[in-house]
Amino acid sequence: MFIRCAFFSGRIKPGREAEFTSYVREKLVPLWTRFPGAEEVRVLRQEESDSDAQRYEMVLAIRYPSREAIEQALASPVRFESREVTKGLTEMFDGSIFHTVFKADDFALPTD
Repeated sequence: MFIRCAFFSGRIKPGREAEFTSYVREKLVPLWTRFPGAEEVRVLRQEESDSDAQRYEMVLAIRYPSREAIEQALASPVRFESREVTKGLTEMFDGSIFHTVFKADDFALPTD
């Protein structure tokens, strides 16, 4: 499996935290969950870190079964729509956004 992540490196502008959260949930999650081939969508919000050097206000992680599925999602109309809607989110955010694709393996936890 593969997981494509969008890292929002930086901070939400002061006083816009609730607006940022609502915008993600109400406008972007409905789009991200429609990406073709997506098997899971997670929105991660940083609660704490052992380093002050880097802050990730949010990480979007979408799981796909293959690289081909990622390519289909990136070429889809809903992805282009989400890019337009994300522009509104960036008005509430000071920082940068970058994407990374991870190859992921699952490991079962011991049952005893």
